[in-house]
Amino acid sequence: MSVIEYEQAGFGARLDWGQRPAVLVVDFTLAFTDPEFVIGCDLTAELEATATLLSVARDLRAPIVFTTQAFDASHRGSALWCQKGDSLAELVPGSRWVELDPRLARQPHEPVIPKLGASALFETDALAMLEDAGVDTVLVCGATTSGCVRATVVDLLQVGLPPVVVRDCVGDRSARQHDASLVDIEAKYGDVVSLDDAVGYMRCSAWAQSASANTA
Repeated sequence: MSVIEYEQAGFGARLDWGQRPAVLVVDFTLAFTDPEFVIGCDLTAELEATATLLSVARDLRAPIVFTTQAFDASHRGSALWCQKGDSLAELVPGSRWVELDPRLARQPHEPVIPKLGASALFETDALAMLEDAGVDTVLVCGATTSGCVRATVVDLLQVGLPPVVVRDCVGDRSARQHDASLVDIEAKYGDVVSLDDAVGYMRCSAWAQSASANTA
């Protein structure tokens, strides 16, 4: 379906966002951001945009969560997924490729959640962390748009947390799949916004109000 066809079918309405957003960075690890790895590609622009959003979130003390893809050979689903791409089998705990890209400048208190599936919520503590922090909306960044980002967005919607994909902060090794996935997400599963819109939203959030009160 094209954007027009989705609209004609009644899809594409905006979600109701809350006032307590988190930033969820999905799999911006070296496996995906270093072109030297077989499934990696140059995501410099997307990393820089994400770093900008993270800086704003840190200033406001908004929740930030990272994920990393690390496979366990004994996990049935992981073994099956690696049949679809044997290079994935190199993403094991302790490998350089499962480390977060240092350009994100992760802070020591910011959690990194290892995951076995595509979605950041599949058999992880991510949802519990978000709920414990009082989060009511999730700004999604990371890689890949057509894979783990999309899967995460679908799961966020299904558990009742509005997902907002920051267009400038997600990337894919395939430009065609990236574009198609953003259209699909915008139509059916979440909202897609620019970095400027995401930053503006963060600066009007409850976290911003709290930060302002604490400095008054």
